[in-house]
Amino acid sequence: MRAVRVFAFNDRSKVAVCDLPTPTPQPGEVLVEVKAAPVNYVDLVTMRGEYQFKPELPYTPGKGPVGVVAAVGPDVDRVTIGDRVLAMAEYGGYAEYCLAPAAQTYRLPDEVGFFDAADMSLAYDTAWMALIDRARLQAGDRVLVLGATGAVGRAAVQLARALGAGQVVVGVSSADRFPELRRLGADDYVEVAGDRLRDTIRDRVLEVTGGHGADVVVDMLGGDVFDGAVRAVAWRGRLVVVGFATGRIPTLKMNYPLLKNIEISGLQISDYRKRLPERLDECFTNVFELAKRGALTFQPAEAFPLDEWHRGLEALESRSARGRVLLVP
Repeated sequence: MRAVRVFAFNDRSKVAVCDLPTPTPQPGEVLVEVKAAPVNYVDLVTMRGEYQFKPELPYTPGKGPVGVVAAVGPDVDRVTIGDRVLAMAEYGGYAEYCLAPAAQTYRLPDEVGFFDAADMSLAYDTAWMALIDRARLQAGDRVLVLGATGAVGRAAVQLARALGAGQVVVGVSSADRFPELRRLGADDYVEVAGDRLRDTIRDRVLEVTGGHGADVVVDMLGGDVFDGAVRAVAWRGRLVVVGFATGRIPTLKMNYPLLKNIEISGLQISDYRKRLPERLDECFTNVFELAKRGALTFQPAEAFPLDEWHRGLEALESRSARGRVLLVP
């Protein structure tokens, strides 16, 4: 089989498409013939050697590919050969075939195509866990989604609306990005670029929520954006830290959560797959049901062949892609 291989961190000249033996699934594993592999921000971080979990070199990147079950290991009865699946593998998706744990492989409904399933991968599960598990979203909550034009952000906007949020406010780099998010269910926006974000984000959120603030904040950005967003949290609100795409990991004096009775929690989605797989089953059951009902709008994908993996990474890195970036073997 053909696969992208990384031979050194932070050096794309040491990345190549290679011919490898097709792996054989072991007990508890599934072999998936990959139809599409999403290119994720975490893939970029891992390839730079900056992710908290470093794979052993050489390795094949690619989390959460979608495809068809080609073989199953002994004692696997969760899926069968020929099933269409979303496979939440940690690595290996940038290839013609990928091994995945059977317990983290989810059978796709007939209504969900491969590209739509790839749009879901590592985005809708992250957004669902942030909203439902960590922030305990309630009907009528006012939700602020930061980094809303990214894959997790777009998923969070739609899930918040579908799951009963009373108002969805999105953080965008400029106002011209808002119309695409309005079509997904956003009600208003706050700009997260410029000076004095500590004040401007708070002031704008209070303005558009009638002085109430955000009951739930999902933050993929960190840095100065976090500094402003935490000041916009309503009394007894919940802020969920998902990532630090702006680069700076923020800090906070803890008297602030105390005085406002707010909660700040973090989300590392891969831990759920390892520690609470039954919660991921609940997540994907809910997300698939919403998709079957037509409550979710998937983005047109920008697909690249496996040999053009570098173009896929560049499209994500430069933020030039308006939809999900996929590699298609």
